Amino acid sequence: MQLMDIDKQTYRKNTNLVIMSFVASLAILALVYGAVLIHFFGATEAVSGESTGNFHLNLMGVILAIFTCGGVLNTQKQKPFMREVYYVWRLKQLHNQIYRKLAKIKLAADNEEVNAFIILSFYFVSLKQVYTLDDNTLTLSTVDNDLAQLNNKIAALGLTITPEQFEPQMLEQI
Repeated sequence: MQLMDIDKQTYRKNTNLVIMSFVASLAILALVYGAVLIHFFGATEAVSGESTGNFHLNLMGVILAIFTCGGVLNTQKQKPFMREVYYVWRLKQLHNQIYRKLAKIKLAADNEEVNAFIILSFYFVSLKQVYTLDDNTLTLSTVDNDLAQLNNKIAALGLTITPEQFEPQMLEQI
């Protein structure tokens, strides 16, 4: 995965719009699906002070709404409007995969394995990008320090490592 330059304003605006649309659609569709299911399959007799017995139909309405919203998002992810949002989403998934193997990757870097340096370089540079886009300034200095230490170690070994060399398949080799 190659790093892209992302306009922070566009990313924030589109992300907020996608989140608000998703939440509103989920709520409305869950109510509509639940009401339709209750209308056709629900208990007809209501007893005062008792449960209607339609919980399972409301739950099915929520599940249908989740699948509908997920399907719509899945069909829209390649559209230009979703470019930045989908890119950061994929980047965060990749961060999660790297983080789960971070101890092994750091051990491999201590053993001077080139792929480990490439993975760490990509990880820290992309983490810095995501933290900047999400205004996560609390941990940005830690990432900067880790990146500086990594670059110093790479320079001391005389290697030329760039984040662009990263391929997701490298994670399987560590």
